[in-house]
Amino acid sequence: MTQQATQFFLQMAVILLACRWVGALARRIGQPQVVGEMIAGVLLGPSLLGWIWPQATDLVFTPESRGILYAGAQLGVGLYMFLVGLEFRTDHFRARARSAVCVSLAGMIVPFLLGALLVLWLRHVPGIFSPALHYFEGALFMGASIAITAFPMLARIISERGLAGTPLGTLALSAGAIDDAAAWALLAVVLSTFGASQPMEIGGLRIGAEVVAIGGALLYGAVLLTIGRRLLAILGRRAEQAGSVTPQALATILALFCLAAWYADTIGVHAVFGGFILGIAMPRSVLAKDLKQKLQPMCVVFLLPMFFTFSGLNTRLGVLVSPELILVGLAILVASVVGKGVACWAAARLNGEDNRTALAVGTLMNARGLMELIIINIGLERGIIGDSLFSILVVMAIVTTLMATPVFEAVYGRWSRATTGIATPTTDA
Repeated sequence: MTQQATQFFLQMAVILLACRWVGALARRIGQPQVVGEMIAGVLLGPSLLGWIWPQATDLVFTPESRGILYAGAQLGVGLYMFLVGLEFRTDHFRARARSAVCVSLAGMIVPFLLGALLVLWLRHVPGIFSPALHYFEGALFMGASIAITAFPMLARIISERGLAGTPLGTLALSAGAIDDAAAWALLAVVLSTFGASQPMEIGGLRIGAEVVAIGGALLYGAVLLTIGRRLLAILGRRAEQAGSVTPQALATILALFCLAAWYADTIGVHAVFGGFILGIAMPRSVLAKDLKQKLQPMCVVFLLPMFFTFSGLNTRLGVLVSPELILVGLAILVASVVGKGVACWAAARLNGEDNRTALAVGTLMNARGLMELIIINIGLERGIIGDSLFSILVVMAIVTTLMATPVFEAVYGRWSRATTGIATPTTDA
């Protein structure tokens, strides 16, 4: 144990420095910090460091120490999804509802249709999906992977560019929120059904594992968003009275987060779902704002880089030298851009948005960012996808996220600054 702890400190030093340095380079070329950290995670894995200096893996990322790294990565991504839930505003659904629903439907239906078509082919490519995966499960997983949006990044761009409350800001936030909620719900269905052939015995009754997962998730969401929300409001009122979240309240909330993550994992979905729903149920105003200020720096700066690196250690870009896999990668990238960006642009245009706004919406919705990495890590962990598809989807997530800032700047940013005088910000989203 002492050796593992010692190794952990060395790992964290390497991870934090690499993520900060590559993130700083990304910011210098106008990209968000998160893009640099995603790339840094891949660079620390076998795709670059392990290829240039194979002994580095044995020296820094030993098999014995990866258990601690994995636990830290899961804590980081679960806590991050809790913070995403804190920023999830249901009032976005009520503004510009017709356009938002149409854009979000296009951003879900087209990716799922393309995903279903791709899976007809990909099921026969070795190393892409688990042999035990049914076609329906594969189609849902691929559809969710293409349909997901980097909602926190989208929200940060909208906020920092002063576009909150504008037609573009309201439309993009509404559609992104609906899309991601649907994608996570469908992923939960995949997780609850895949490999769930063995029934579970509860109170003497034999119940299918998929029934436990889906029923448990629905029960959790229903209770937490009704009774739970009223009970959590007590913490909100106490935060209002104290002017901040007290240490006792913070400890209670973190304990609730751990219980939520434990419950979600236990019923067969994933810890991130527990954290995300808890975040949505938390009261807003002082409590949410102070929680974000207290938790976000530690989560984003210290814990999430562990997740990026753990993803990078599982990414092997060397497998993409195969002509067949290069073709697979290009097909998935094209399907992702067309299924998300182009579909959302077309839906916005059909609902009367001007071309500039529609292009900006399509660009923002097309970025996958960290949300994509979360989905595909879950898929790899549960054995749904193989290393080859995981590596391809990592590349797709990075490319679509890299596209977002320059394309948005080209189609909307310069015009927005010219008309409003708002300066170009940088973002860590």
